[in-house]
This record gives sequence, C-alpha cells and structure tokens, in this order.
Amino acid sequence: MKPDLMLFWIAVSLYGLSAFAYLFGMMAKNDKLFTVGLWSAVAGFIPHIVVIALRWSETGISPFFTISESITFGFFCTILIFLIFKFTNKKIRPLGVLIMPVTFIMMGWAGTLYKEAAESIAPALQSGWIWAHIIGAATGFGAVLTAAGFGLMYLLKDKYTFQIFERLPELKIIDDLSYRFVAGGFIMYGLMIVSGAFWSHQVKGNYWAWDPVEVWSLISWLTYGIYLHLRITMGWRGKRLAWYAIIAMVAMIVSYWGIPFTMETFHSGFRIEH
Repeated sequence: MKPDLMLFWIAVSLYGLSAFAYLFGMMAKNDKLFTVGLWSAVAGFIPHIVVIALRWSETGISPFFTISESITFGFFCTILIFLIFKFTNKKIRPLGVLIMPVTFIMMGWAGTLYKEAAESIAPALQSGWIWAHIIGAATGFGAVLTAAGFGLMYLLKDKYTFQIFERLPELKIIDDLSYRFVAGGFIMYGLMIVSGAFWSHQVKGNYWAWDPVEVWSLISWLTYGIYLHLRITMGWRGKRLAWYAIIAMVAMIVSYWGIPFTMETFHSGFRIEH
C-alpha cells in the first residue's frame, strides 16, 4: 500500500473513532468522550494534511481534481474550521456529533474512489480561477456544515434537560453562531459561483451555461440566501432555522459532490474516471 493511501485510511479511521466518541458521548451523556472525539479529530487531521501534501508534491498538480481529492480537500477545510472553533470556544463540547460522522462517511466514500494522482490535467482546468473557486466551495461547505452542527445543538438543548445540554450556552447564542456561519458560508459560496463564472468565460467564452452543477450550485446558494432573508427580514429564529440549516446541508452535499459524480458536465474533470 502506498504511503499516501495508508495515511489516508489512518485519517479516516481516526475520524471514525472521533465520530463514534461523539455519538456515544451523546448517548451516554459523558463529557469525557467528547474530549476523546476532539483529540481523535486532531490526530486524524495530521495524516489528512500529509496526504494532501504528498499528492501535491508527487505531481505538482493541485490535489482537488478527482472526486476523491475534492472530498478530501473539502473536509480538510471543514475539519480546520471545526478545530479552530473548538480551540477558541470550548463551551460547545458536543459540536462534533454531526460534523465528525458526516466527515467519516464522506472521507470513507472518498477512500473507495481513491486513484493515483493525475500526471496532467485538462487545459480547461489550468486556470488561476480554480483556486478561488475551490477554496470558496470548500470553506463555504465547512461553514454551513458547522452551522448545521449548531442547529443540532440548538434542537437538543431546546428539547432535553440533561446536564451536558445545560452546560451549552444560551439558545440565543447558539442560534447566533449558526447564523454567523451560514452568513460566512453564503459569502464563500458566492465567491465560488462568481469565480466559476469567470473561469467558464475564460474557457468557453460565456459566464453561465446552465450546466447541472452550475444550476445546483445556484440553488444551494439561494437556499442559504433564503435562510438569511428569513432571519434578517422575516425575523425567524430558533427551531425553524435550526431545522433549515440541517436540511439545507443535504442540498449542499448533493450539489458539490453528487451531481459531478453522476452526470457528464463541464465539471467532469472532477469525476474519478477522467
């Protein structure tokens, strides 16, 4: 087994340990398991970084052009956001109960699609806009997944009176945190769409072609725009927006990884067989 693949599965295994620690910690109402979950995530993040570095150094090609690489980079940004928040704000200990299982499942799927690093890339993908496009997409996804995690924390604290939930901040604070991460994700996802339009113009001569990925990306972006409208203009708060954040995350996953994998599109460079 190649070193990068071995390190990849080590990262997935540690993320799996983290996911189960958070889930069992929630079910057993045991704070200590949340600590295990956090440090397992930290331990998994280290080989995760090394995998990306090895893939990049092997060919000199940015490591996010296959579905596997795209997922790997997307969840690198997700875990980075999660860890930064966790080490700067220690009051929401169970936050990983949604983030880590999703990371474990998606990284495990990426492992089944793992391919040798490409030796060359299509001319259409050789654009400076790709960096803004991918970073916008990856950090945007990380932000809205974190927002969904806050949404779950809101619902649990609102429904249960267990000690682990009583230690969480007030519902208003959790609601505000979810809103801030959605706003950040909305901005970064907007960056992804705008940079993608300039990239499309550079390659094909038009800014928008109603490609299925473009359409789904627009739907996802508008979904979070509606969230912001409901909160800022309509005054929505609390459980309704918490559920909204969780459900909207599914649309984000479909648009970013589901559509490019199942359809022949302008984004087919991200498919594993290309």
